[in-house]
Amino acid sequence: MTGLYVVGGAVLAVIVVLFILFKAMWRVAEPNEALIISGLRDHGAADDSENNLGFKIVTGKGTLVIPGVQAVRRLSLDLREAELAIDCVTHQGIPLGIRGVVIYKVGDDYASISNAARRFLDQQQQMDQRVHNVFAGHLRAIVGNMTVEEMIRDREKLTQLTRESSGVEMEKLGLIVDSLQVQEIEDPTGYIRNLGAPHAAAVASQARIAAAAADRQATEAEQTADAQKAEARRTSEVKQAGFQAEIDQAAARARQAGPLSEAQSRQEVVVQETSVAELEAQREEQRLQATVRKPADAKAYEQTTLAKAERDARISAAEAKAKEVELQAIADAQKVKVAAAADAERVKLQADAEAEHVRLEASARAESTRAIGEAEAHATQAKGLAEGEAVRAKGMAEADSIKARADALAENQDAVIGQELAQQWPAIVEAAAKPFGAVDQMIVLNGAQGLSEALAQALSSGVAGLQMARNILSGPGNGSGNGSRPGGGSSTAERPAITPTRDATDA
Repeated sequence: MTGLYVVGGAVLAVIVVLFILFKAMWRVAEPNEALIISGLRDHGAADDSENNLGFKIVTGKGTLVIPGVQAVRRLSLDLREAELAIDCVTHQGIPLGIRGVVIYKVGDDYASISNAARRFLDQQQQMDQRVHNVFAGHLRAIVGNMTVEEMIRDREKLTQLTRESSGVEMEKLGLIVDSLQVQEIEDPTGYIRNLGAPHAAAVASQARIAAAAADRQATEAEQTADAQKAEARRTSEVKQAGFQAEIDQAAARARQAGPLSEAQSRQEVVVQETSVAELEAQREEQRLQATVRKPADAKAYEQTTLAKAERDARISAAEAKAKEVELQAIADAQKVKVAAAADAERVKLQADAEAEHVRLEASARAESTRAIGEAEAHATQAKGLAEGEAVRAKGMAEADSIKARADALAENQDAVIGQELAQQWPAIVEAAAKPFGAVDQMIVLNGAQGLSEALAQALSSGVAGLQMARNILSGPGNGSGNGSRPGGGSSTAERPAITPTRDATDA
């Protein structure tokens, strides 16, 4: 029994040791990785593709590895992503920035795994940078042969050419590209924005035109609704006027009922009195005809006529008011129609002006200069008009003044002539005294009296001129015309005995 236990324990120990050895030697490749086993060459490999590799590739299964003889390393088959940020120049010489992403992985076949293992087994963290460098060179070359318009309109062509040109190199690296996407094209010079500016302006113009058309339609609808409201008000007011006319007619009939009833009662009384006073029928009948019946009939006729006239006046007033309301409604409708047409034309002109402004935005400086010139021209024109108005007002004022003076002269000649002579009196005196200015010496025979008379003679010329102007203005037959004074005396004053002389040498 003891021997059996010893044998059983030894067998169990051997089994445990063998299990531990197997556990240490057994390696399993995960679905997303490949085992690269090097060291002891396996000549019994069933796949001929592994015969010339110099190492063993295991994917998706387990294998035995002799520790110390063989080395096992793992190559990730996971999907990788490399960001592309490349500055390029197009065929047109325009600098662009290409931003994209490359989704790649190590190929699943043994050739791709062996190529990737030889290049990246100990440098798997540098695969993204290496892929970026490969695509950067090819992408620059491809962009250099394309225009900006081609890249914008056909990005698929850009990605397809890039994948095709880099496919051989990626295959040598043991990598396959699952996806290449150009995410963004940066435009530092604004070339792409300028390409889209005309289209954006056209779309904006169409949007404004559509908004203006919609606003015009809404305005037309509002004006139509206002016209319908005005028509409804007119109809209502016409009906109200008709109802008021009927009311006025009924009131007129009610006012006539009292006098008519009173006249009828009075007539019955007269009839009764006539039957009672049959003996005085003729005389009383004549008296009643003259004193009662005819005045009553006249009064009734007067009241009836006045009531009819008042009724006709009210009906005419109601018809005139209804006609006025109808004409006012028609005028309002026409006004609304004209205003709507004017607004529509204004909106159209404004939309055309805005579209023209957008189209001519490039020549804004020249247009501004022209606008300044036009403003100055308008200012000059306005200044000229103002000066013309001032000259015209001045001429009108002078014409009014001349007319007023002519009217005053016609009404009061003496006052006007006197005013003129008073204004010109200094000049008249100066002209009268001018002969004395050429006299060097003057001998006055009568002394101070003679000097006074000489001065009076010089001043009397103004009075004589006033009398002459008065005689001329008074016309023929109104004055003597011979210089006589109104009193009949001679207008010639007694001249003083004054003898002007020159110097002693001249005498």
